[in-house]
Amino acid sequence: MVKKLLFFILLTSSITFSQSKKVLLKGKVIDSIGVVRNANIVNIKSNQGTFTSDLGYFEIYANVGDSLRISSIQHKTKTLVVNSYNYQNKIITIPLELVIYTLEEFELRRNNLSGRLGIDSKSVPKNRKDSLLRAAMDFSNVNMKIVEEEDYIDKRVRPNINNTDPTRNFVGVGGSAYFAFKYSEKLWKLRRELEIKKAFPYKIMNELGEDFFFKKLKIPVEKYFHFLDYCNPFEIENLHHKGRILEVIKILRRESISYLNIIKKE
Repeated sequence: MVKKLLFFILLTSSITFSQSKKVLLKGKVIDSIGVVRNANIVNIKSNQGTFTSDLGYFEIYANVGDSLRISSIQHKTKTLVVNSYNYQNKIITIPLELVIYTLEEFELRRNNLSGRLGIDSKSVPKNRKDSLLRAAMDFSNVNMKIVEEEDYIDKRVRPNINNTDPTRNFVGVGGSAYFAFKYSEKLWKLRRELEIKKAFPYKIMNELGEDFFFKKLKIPVEKYFHFLDYCNPFEIENLHHKGRILEVIKILRRESISYLNIIKKE
């Protein structure tokens, strides 16, 4: 009897100890149509998150009792509590419910229009068309002889005046275009560079896959964006933009070793 009791205590303590550690859950998000791509999965307790791949798969660290919040634009947000079955099997499937948008009722009134512009335009009374045009083009109350003063506040400081030619057309391919503002072209270039920088982490993840970062390189899921910033001095974004993906992979493999040593010491 004592041996059985001791065995039961050891078994219970081992299970409790094993469940005190987080495991990497592999999951899939689906709906009534198929897999759900780009769904956000957040561990509310640890505040760590990830997103589903094009095939609906994701990986996230969790423990028994942790709550996972799954959200998608076209679906209702769902919260799921990790149980011991999910913990032991390290796999989970999450179904989401589609959000159906319904239009409000509206009244369809019958009209006498035939659908032909030439005939329908004649059915509108001329006096009504003339009155609308006169109201829009009535400048009788405007005194054209008054010269408006300059509208800047401090008359000692005159703002730069942009002399634009509204009749000038854009030049064809290989020519130059006229910009109304001096820094417009530079601002648009900076905007394009910012959009490329924001999209880079998702593009490289889509191309190389989650297994490359989280299994081969052993980068923690929550450190993914931080690891890419760590590799930025080696111009991985610029190399990726130029299509030199093999050089990017070489840099990521090399720098992952020193990066993991750094975060272990923290």
